[in-house]
Amino acid sequence: MNSPIRRLAAVITLLFASLFISVTYIQVVAAKELEDHPRNLRTIAKERSRERGQILAGTKVIANSKAVEDSAYPFLREYPNGQMYAPVTGYYALLSGTYGLENAENSYLSGTADELFLRSLTTMLTGEQPKGASVETTIVPAAQKAAWDALGDQRGAAVALDPKTGDILAMVSKPSYNPNKLSTHDTTASRDERARLNADELEPLINRSIAQLYPPGSTFKIVTAAAALSNGDYAPDSENNIDGSTTITLPQTTATISNSGMHACGDGSPTLLEAFADSCNTTFARMAMDLGQDIMQEQAAKFGFGQELTVPQTVAKSSFAEGELNEPQLAQSGIGQYEVRTTPLQVAMLSAGVANDGVVMRPNLVKRIFSADGKTVSERSPEELSEAVTSDVADQLTEMMTATVREGTATNAQISGIEVAGKTGTAQNQPGENPHAWFTAFAPADDPQVAVAVVVERGGNAGSEASGGRVAAPIAKAVMEAVIK
Repeated sequence: MNSPIRRLAAVITLLFASLFISVTYIQVVAAKELEDHPRNLRTIAKERSRERGQILAGTKVIANSKAVEDSAYPFLREYPNGQMYAPVTGYYALLSGTYGLENAENSYLSGTADELFLRSLTTMLTGEQPKGASVETTIVPAAQKAAWDALGDQRGAAVALDPKTGDILAMVSKPSYNPNKLSTHDTTASRDERARLNADELEPLINRSIAQLYPPGSTFKIVTAAAALSNGDYAPDSENNIDGSTTITLPQTTATISNSGMHACGDGSPTLLEAFADSCNTTFARMAMDLGQDIMQEQAAKFGFGQELTVPQTVAKSSFAEGELNEPQLAQSGIGQYEVRTTPLQVAMLSAGVANDGVVMRPNLVKRIFSADGKTVSERSPEELSEAVTSDVADQLTEMMTATVREGTATNAQISGIEVAGKTGTAQNQPGENPHAWFTAFAPADDPQVAVAVVVERGGNAGSEASGGRVAAPIAKAVMEAVIK
């Protein structure tokens, strides 16, 4: 065989080998990934031929498959109270794929999970119509509605947790969207709705509760106070090292940090409790510099900052600092500004950790998954995420947070006959924009049943006059009342 023929034979052999490897990769290695891809129309069409499982909040159905006629697909996905529950359910759409719980628990809802294999086999043998498993969430409908109604037409989010278990009791995000308009079998209408939502500058598709990062403002003083108390040099009644100045000049700069309203903290020599209840910026900015970045960063991490979380939807990672901070930057960080960014869920975890004797539970949205015949397929047990502080420090923080609601910046969160522990925040936003209004709390303080965080973007209806106590605290109060009463 001459050289040209040998070369041609080698090239042909390589081409066949490449083709074989490619086919093997697609059929074996990547098959599962390609099959499960949310935009695989063949898989979606196959799934739509069977009845998808329900999503429930308690006994309330919040996502359901309805049998339809005169359609290419026998079942249509419906979402009662779709906008209110959209952050929980997400959507299941032919063109847009899956999102939210519809995506995170798709294998169960569609009936393709390994745990459902025996049931699928049984239905094949008996000729029954296969059905997906249902997902029971931890959402409390009364709390969800209270958060939705109280937030009104303002942009923002509200999250409520059970401090003892980490169960998510409410998860609201505004503005929201109607998942029914995406799940419709009218593909033109679905495509147009998706395009409209994508073009909306208010970004209604973003679940602000877990996927949007904000500067937390003074709610972060819970972390700074926790670091100070844990360090052993401070107590709620401490007066030493408590800066009560109206304004401080940051080291090696002409920049300043001042208290809200440009007033001194208390009488100028406050205790730590008084400085916390009055949300004195100068106190906690100075304290953060005294403690140092390592202690502050470690304390934030113990509450969950920097950790990758799923609930089972992916949660945006909250962060304290991206790199080494100088003293002015650390001072700003100590009051929840500079580069500190967090989700509303993470802020709720601050209160939940204090409420649960210093232990932060891993947040979770799914209570259990059960098959079409009612048998439990998967059930979630409470899981500790971390010990943020000791029980003694948690008690001290509770004392400071109850003082904040009783006589400090959060009196609008008071509930008759129930002691509430909380912390306000008013977070500076981009230049020229109104501040975000924050509030986080738990109640009852002596036997916590609920921890909550609320953020109202750009001050909501109060605009430039907004504060956490004025705007966000009443919303949190409504949610806590819905859980407790």
